[in-house]
Amino acid sequence: MSVPEIRPDAGRAERIGLDEAIFCAGKSVSQIEAILHEARQRGAGLLLTRLAAAQLQELSAEARAALDYDVLSGTAFFGATHPRAGDTGTRVAILSAGTSDLPAAREAQRTLAWYGEPAAEFHDVGVAGLWRLTERLEEIRRYPVLIVAAGMDAALASVVGGLVRGCIIGLPTSVGYGVASGGRTALDAMLASCAPGLAVVNIDNGYGAACVALRMLRAFAPAR
Repeated sequence: MSVPEIRPDAGRAERIGLDEAIFCAGKSVSQIEAILHEARQRGAGLLLTRLAAAQLQELSAEARAALDYDVLSGTAFFGATHPRAGDTGTRVAILSAGTSDLPAAREAQRTLAWYGEPAAEFHDVGVAGLWRLTERLEEIRRYPVLIVAAGMDAALASVVGGLVRGCIIGLPTSVGYGVASGGRTALDAMLASCAPGLAVVNIDNGYGAACVALRMLRAFAPAR
């Protein structure tokens, strides 16, 4: 099942420690089938992102049976996830301002899960009801890396950045009316945050936020 426009980057994990993820938006069903076939031939696992439910239904029964699919995030696992790197405990927390931010937050959680990295989740802790955040603040402070998903004015990232010591990754989402501009306001707000040391990824890029978290965790890990 050769498709000339498909050229897998089989050496990416060796180069940077992260597998090539398959971004499915814009790909045809036949291209996705060919990618899965190629991976099966070389015994490789894959993380698929932005796989729409409609695309999934058009795949062959064999391909669908081989995928662990999560509809909220549009992610799928092909093959076994990576084993955990020792008994490191849970080192990442994912916060979302509201339930509308869950698709991006879940994409981050699923990406971490692919790499054997568990994540604690704190949802619906946005600043419009600040007590929802403050009542869990001592729990949140336990984690060295935090991913904060928020749309609209994205104030949650700055508030968390002013209250905790951990590394914070801002994940702006495309949630909000009018001038929220599909997440551009959230992105600009996170980039302009007065909380020092806030890292920010692209709009709705839960996958990218998880990859930043993984790089942070590995930066000072003992050499293996």
